[in-house]
Amino acid sequence: MHRSKKVFSLTRSQACETLLRVYKSYYNIHRFDGGESAIREGGAGKGRTDEEVIEAVEQNDYPLISRCDFFEHSQKYVISRKAELWSADREEFLYLFSMPELTMDLFKKCRDYVYNDGMDRMNVGPGHMYTYLTAIFLCDSCDADVIRTVKKTRIYKSFHFSLHGWMDYHNVVAVFDDSIIDSNFSGKSSAKFMKKIFYHKKEKES
Repeated sequence: MHRSKKVFSLTRSQACETLLRVYKSYYNIHRFDGGESAIREGGAGKGRTDEEVIEAVEQNDYPLISRCDFFEHSQKYVISRKAELWSADREEFLYLFSMPELTMDLFKKCRDYVYNDGMDRMNVGPGHMYTYLTAIFLCDSCDADVIRTVKKTRIYKSFHFSLHGWMDYHNVVAVFDDSIIDSNFSGKSSAKFMKKIFYHKKEKES
């Protein structure tokens, strides 16, 4: 695995806190590392409680720092709210993991956790447009085989022939020893966003 010509401007711990600080404006933040959660009213309310998640994290050694939940509801009416033309629900469950080394076994273990936990939280039905399940891995080191697997991962599921929307799995890995960020195809927008935050900005020429 080649080291990036650019260098991260943050440590792994700093990057984690910076991401959560940015996400706080858009997501409900559920922290499982002892940090402070930031949860607005509303949301799905499905799946395991935070207490149950913490228990699962401790029992299975998941390096899960936080789950960030995003919900958006759009609707169109004719004259009054009783005559609804359409409605669309969009949601994302983003899982932030942090570990010294991301091995293949650990990647698969976390990927499966995200899929199973996220599927339990989804609100599939009339009006559901899509749900993104996003896994972000922050690590100091990572084998090249894991990077290749991350890039090739594709998990997609439609519901009732897409009439009840779909689910798409996104994943991104940031390797701090080599200052590398990579993703699968669906995770490219998240990877681009993280690059803007993690890399040193070029100083303006005088």
